[in-house]
Amino acid sequence: MLRRILINATSSHLRIAITEDGKLVELFTESPDTEHHVGNIYLGRVTRVVQGMNAAFVNIGLEQDGFLHFSDVDSTMEEDASDDDEDERPGSTEVQSASIALRTSKVESRKKKPTFSTKRSGEITINIHAKQMVVVQVTRDAYHQKGVRITTKVGLTGRNVVLLPFESSIGISRKIYQTKERKRLRAIAKSIIPEGMGCIIRTAAAGLPEEDVARDFQTLVRDWQEIERDVRSATEPMLLHQEAGMTHSVIRDLMKDDVAQVVVDDRKVYRDLKAYMEKTAPHLLSRLEFFADTRPMFDVYGVERDVHLTHSRKVPLPSGGHLILDHTEAMVVVDVNSGRASNERTQEANAVKTNFEALKEVARQMRLRDIGGMVLIDFIDMQQEDNRRRLITEMKKETSRDRAKVVVYPLTQLGILQVTRQRIRQSMAERTSEECPFCLGTGKVLSAASVVSDIDRWLRKFRAGTWAMRVTIATHPYIVHYIERNKQQTLRKWLRSYFLRVRLKEDDSIEAGEFRCFVPGSAKDITRQYQ
Repeated sequence: MLRRILINATSSHLRIAITEDGKLVELFTESPDTEHHVGNIYLGRVTRVVQGMNAAFVNIGLEQDGFLHFSDVDSTMEEDASDDDEDERPGSTEVQSASIALRTSKVESRKKKPTFSTKRSGEITINIHAKQMVVVQVTRDAYHQKGVRITTKVGLTGRNVVLLPFESSIGISRKIYQTKERKRLRAIAKSIIPEGMGCIIRTAAAGLPEEDVARDFQTLVRDWQEIERDVRSATEPMLLHQEAGMTHSVIRDLMKDDVAQVVVDDRKVYRDLKAYMEKTAPHLLSRLEFFADTRPMFDVYGVERDVHLTHSRKVPLPSGGHLILDHTEAMVVVDVNSGRASNERTQEANAVKTNFEALKEVARQMRLRDIGGMVLIDFIDMQQEDNRRRLITEMKKETSRDRAKVVVYPLTQLGILQVTRQRIRQSMAERTSEECPFCLGTGKVLSAASVVSDIDRWLRKFRAGTWAMRVTIATHPYIVHYIERNKQQTLRKWLRSYFLRVRLKEDDSIEAGEFRCFVPGSAKDITRQYQ
């Protein structure tokens, strides 16, 4: 499989496309005013603990408090871990808070501690309470009305390793199979990591010289030591560490031996990436290329059409069928339609062909649009149980390449496949679009005929309450044009029925299903008076 990373930068937008065999599979976008928090490390103050939700809310300096579920609390804050009671030790709060946040002191508290039940360990006590200072990391960006999700399982990510300051274990990527290599990397980690810290050695470290892996370790340890100094001097919630920009993080996480090219069309970004790769992955530097063609890069590599499709509700399938994707507050619903794809002899064969094309496209669209949460896929009904089982197996295979965690559940009796995908950041639709001011996100607006009926009812009440002969009605231009096209049923009818001359006024600022009524020659709004 040929993988490429294409980086297109303009003054107002940055787009990074990941292709596999020339087909777009992942897309990252960023504008200068976009703010991402995933990976950032904060010093926060617990504002409240809600036992009924098995969670705490932590002020980390953002607009909304971070959501800390008890399952995201690390082991050093369980059972006999340190705790703090500010009310019992006046005068030493700041020092103690810093020590507790860094898990370096043990303080008993008489406050009742929350508990959390797990299948593996049973009931455990969480050493956390209101006003406590704690170091946390963002694992999921805010979306809709929900704030960021955070964890105390903090990790500093490098290209080759992840430093875990509050863990003491050393983990090695499962993709590093050779026993000898695993032992070598473990020995390097043990010789460098300070006592009480742990790490995860990433796949990129396999086969690298000891000095390259050690350099990554040393950089991360220095970064953590700076964070410790900041915590000890802090008195309020603050940002301790900001995750690398999108370009660096994509190269750090995805630039591996299976990537054939990284193509950049902006000289500044190219120089920046070159300097970064010289320090972190010099053996892959030859794969970085500058795109000097005057034509748009995404057009040259044939991915611009797929980029446009990420905004489309309808996605075509190779044999003539199509998908319809609808986003709701709680989930994404995908409808599979066969369209004109009816070349097979039997209905079952046609359903199988369309469904298996659809599952591949759904798996790709979930990655491409960064869809998180619940996804319900309404496949075409198949009668044979073997085909239904194969559908689930193939879906699991297609989603196995996804970097986000994907869980595929069995088909329901209605033929609906349930999938959950890890939500890390806002989906493509949330990042690149906003709620329509006219339909308010529903995709539909009140018909012109319905608005005219509402105006007619208003005029009836207006005539019953006054003997005025004229009125001005301001509404959206498309309503005005509809009324003028149907003068016999609107303006003339109102004149005959209510003895009213109605003057129409176009106003783009009024929503499509609304109208405003005024006394002629006056700015006085009398709409509510006769509603």
